[in-house]
Amino acid sequence: MNITIISVGKLKEKYLKMGIDEYVKRLGSYAKVELVEVPDEKAPEQLSEAEMEIVKRKEGERILAKINDGMHVIALAIDGKMKSSEEMAQNLQSLMTYGTSKVAFVIGGSLGLHEDVQKRADEKLSFGKMTLPHQLMKLVLVEQIYRSFRIIKGEPYHK
Repeated sequence: MNITIISVGKLKEKYLKMGIDEYVKRLGSYAKVELVEVPDEKAPEQLSEAEMEIVKRKEGERILAKINDGMHVIALAIDGKMKSSEEMAQNLQSLMTYGTSKVAFVIGGSLGLHEDVQKRADEKLSFGKMTLPHQLMKLVLVEQIYRSFRIIKGEPYHK
């Protein structure tokens, strides 16, 4: 399986980068993982609704440019479906079983995902109602993908 994680903004925090790199390395025996970062749109701290929409639209266009035809797109969104680790593993296994070899997970910027990206998504996934920094979310996501493959293969991993 080919997994692409598309996220907005450049990861700067060394400790997050080290964690993500570790899980990507571990995933190497299960799947090919590509991390794609699209630039975030520079904006002042205080934005009007219209300005927020412009920022999300520009970031959304950058994300959509990285999504290829044939990719199964899973957008991370607060209003997405919450799943247990076992359910996420079952979902990935089902995708592989029925011939989906390319999956893209999409993490939006600090304002979230533009509606065009959400419309392109085949499904929306939520890790809970809490707001997490999108950089931290990338680490949580890659760990859960790794956990999913361990579950699929029946290999031990802490509960």
